[in-house]
Amino acid sequence: MNKEKLKLYTLAILRIYLALVFIISGMDKINDLHAFADSIENYKILPIYVINIMAIIIPWVEVISGGFLLLGIFIKENSLIIFSLLTIFTIAIIIAVLKGLNIECGCTGTYDGQKVGLLKIAENIFSLGIAFFCIITPRQVLTFIKQ
Repeated sequence: MNKEKLKLYTLAILRIYLALVFIISGMDKINDLHAFADSIENYKILPIYVINIMAIIIPWVEVISGGFLLLGIFIKENSLIIFSLLTIFTIAIIIAVLKGLNIECGCTGTYDGQKVGLLKIAENIFSLGIAFFCIITPRQVLTFIKQ
């Protein structure tokens, strides 16, 4: 296998991985909006009247963007949406760590109970990198369409 094909397959696998992470975490949050709202509240960043709105909107954005990314529809645009969400999530986690909060991140819904910390920040940076490469990579590489 030549290097170009390896690059194509690696990008495809990483794009699918990122899409599935967002679809699965979004669906888990949708299944328990109350627990996700509690997770948002635990960060002590947003005013109470914004939390419920965010708890409803964010999971649907994750599922829709992840679904489009998985299907190869508007890859760059959905990668930018996911990149933006990951940036916000990472900043929130950093703030929680700096405040010394010992809370579950709520990142992948309620099933895993991951705590905020350096490991979660590293995971988010890895995912940010994938989203960034999907944004800067030419569209025909991401969709396997040769022009």
